[in-house]
Amino acid sequence: MYIIAIAWIYVVLLMAVTEPTLTASIMTFLFYCVFPLALLFYLIRTPQRKRLRQHKEKLTSNSLVQTPLEKETNIDVVSKEST
Repeated sequence: MYIIAIAWIYVVLLMAVTEPTLTASIMTFLFYCVFPLALLFYLIRTPQRKRLRQHKEKLTSNSLVQTPLEKETNIDVVSKEST
């Protein structure tokens, strides 16, 4: 996927270089490259973001995630047991 995006960036960059003005070059690069690729990558990563959010919710619902205070108390208990 990234190789296609890199090739597209190259093509649009060459298109932008051939524009007569700097403003036209910038607009060409933004509207043909930056915005479409940003939208494409956002849409492609949507299922991954959803799975990550569900995984985090599952961990918090099972209370497998410890708060910083719980981590400190577990460290203290372990250090007291070892002495």
